[in-house]
Amino acid sequence: MIKYFNKNKTGLITLNRPEKRNALHPEMIAQLKEKFDELRNDDSVKTVIITGEGSSFCAGADLEYLNQLRKLSITENEKDSQNLAELFLQIYKFPKPVIAAVNGPAVAGGCGLASLCDFIVADKLNAKFGYSEVKIGFLPAIVSIFLIKRTGEGIAKQLLLSGEIIESKRAFEIGFVNYLADDAVKESFRLAEKLMQNSSFSMSLTKQMINSVSDLNIDEAVDYCIRLNAISRSSEDFKKGLNNFLNRK
Repeated sequence: MIKYFNKNKTGLITLNRPEKRNALHPEMIAQLKEKFDELRNDDSVKTVIITGEGSSFCAGADLEYLNQLRKLSITENEKDSQNLAELFLQIYKFPKPVIAAVNGPAVAGGCGLASLCDFIVADKLNAKFGYSEVKIGFLPAIVSIFLIKRTGEGIAKQLLLSGEIIESKRAFEIGFVNYLADDAVKESFRLAEKLMQNSSFSMSLTKQMINSVSDLNIDEAVDYCIRLNAISRSSEDFKKGLNNFLNRK
């Protein structure tokens, strides 16, 4: 249910259920988890792009599968939610930059999937974003965690409570989308090339820092960042980078 190839040290993961608008399915989730596990320690991959096959990025949960969930017990539903949460955390904590190349509608869980990524590059004309869960009596529970981190409570309330679908330009204006593009995948590869000029070690540690400091009080955050500074200064990447900078001057 996914396709993958490596181009110039950038791994492109394509959600491959165009007939279902690339809706999330347990088997797709399993394949994504396996692929991210593999790429985590793959030195031939420095950045990862996620996109959708066809005209959609991801329509959220598979409707046929959602219909089956009605027959499950609370315990079984918790297990199913845990499976999706594990994937979302895996991507959110992934040590390499992850880019969502949103080529079309990203709705509900699909919008949540985009929000996990470090960067969102959206097709100017075709990308749309929204959390439609409240319209069917569902709860945008897991996805809300990452939306609040990305945009803050005010915008999150607007999107989650209204269930409205917004155009890519509006998503850019509110800070949900990082870049607008005529071709989201091509622009994502250009962004990946720029990111690869940076230290992989430094970017990984920076991601870890950003993910952690918001959960700490100010004193804890300062102590934590002091330790990270010390770690970074003893790294080979820092020594090489500083030497190159000084030699240029």
